[in-house]
Amino acid sequence: MSTLAHTMMTAARSVDSGLGTPGDLDRYPYAEAPAAGRAGPSSWEGVETDLGRVGRRSAGNRGRGLHGQLVQQLGQMIVSGDLGADRPLVPEEIGQRFEVSRTVVRESLRVLEAKGLVSARPNVGTRVRPVSDWNLLDPDIIEWRAFGPQREDQRRELNELRWTIEPLAARLAAGHGREDVQQRLADMVEIMGHAFAQGDAVTFSRADTEFHSLLIQLAGNRMLEHLSGIVAAALQVSGGPATGCDRPSEACLAHHARIVDALATGDAQGAEAAMRQLLTVHPEVERVVPAPREH
Repeated sequence: MSTLAHTMMTAARSVDSGLGTPGDLDRYPYAEAPAAGRAGPSSWEGVETDLGRVGRRSAGNRGRGLHGQLVQQLGQMIVSGDLGADRPLVPEEIGQRFEVSRTVVRESLRVLEAKGLVSARPNVGTRVRPVSDWNLLDPDIIEWRAFGPQREDQRRELNELRWTIEPLAARLAAGHGREDVQQRLADMVEIMGHAFAQGDAVTFSRADTEFHSLLIQLAGNRMLEHLSGIVAAALQVSGGPATGCDRPSEACLAHHARIVDALATGDAQGAEAAMRQLLTVHPEVERVVPAPREH
């Protein structure tokens, strides 16, 4: 029996018998999908001062308290253009505006510096860097761009990058006989089938993200594996890239199942073709970037 047939039969049984509830599915682990002078404007008009009310925190900073929230807030402001290139960032002003300690500000600026968003130099202070210096492959920056003014550029670039990475990964994965990973991929398709039958979009998305991350790992190319975070970020900002799985559907399940079947038989061309079908853009369907996600 093919993976697709097994998945759809299992999904149907879950509806009829009450098995495979979202609570049961949550037992599976999922990949989710790191002092200057006052040389410029000191006003922070329009900036949210209560960091506790910052609703959306990206995967890289989730659950890190005030430090993570400040990284999120400043990162969004830089990527959106609210803090333009060469804008000085004075730690004292940031601390006062957001009511956080110098330590929180200092550590947050270090994270942003590692992402290429700011630079700190002696006698110059900390300043916002131009877009050309940003680490555009950083999952946080991908998400911030996806929900900011550059959403259309981010959407197109992510789709083009995935179209390059994932079909190649699927073809390479077919040459690796790691049965444990292939079984895990089949498990993810089954979980997606359960979630689809239950109308559980969150579990579906988590399993989908892990499926794509596992596939890239199975390819056996460490440079491709290094890019798995990009794919995870692309899936988490659902609607950004135009893909057949921006929402749960039987067609989406079928494409995933075909990939698993091709891998099981060592069919490299079939796996690559199935992935390309999964990533095919459907011009007749309008896809828009959704509002920022709440966590």
